[in-house]
Amino acid sequence: QVQLVESGGGLVQAGGSLRLSCAASGSIFSISVMGWYRQAPGKQRELVASITTSASTHYADSVKGRFAISRDNAKNTVSLQMNSLKPEDTAVYYCNAVVRTSSSLQDGVAYWGKGTLVTVSS
Repeated sequence: QVQLVESGGGLVQAGGSLRLSCAASGSIFSISVMGWYRQAPGKQRELVASITTSASTHYADSVKGRFAISRDNAKNTVSLQMNSLKPEDTAVYYCNAVVRTSSSLQDGVAYWGKGTLVTVSS
């Protein structure tokens, strides 16, 4: 089993910053992609940012230039630095990781954290 635990959510005023962190633990052989998704009330879950083992990153257009994703491969952690936050960034943020639990597995399985709430007030 693999567990992902997020931390760092909270309430912040528009224009402020927050840093989200996520730690993966359990039966981990390797992790390919790690990322952050978010789901606002009444909306579908969407990709915010992702990062590969080689630190190749991808961002949603709505957060480019404001958010920065990073990871520590040795510690199986991923972080999301969120700057210049806007009320429309309010959502539950979920950590995601594609994990191989054994060297005999060719493909990884996506695991999810339980989410952390980010609220940006205007």
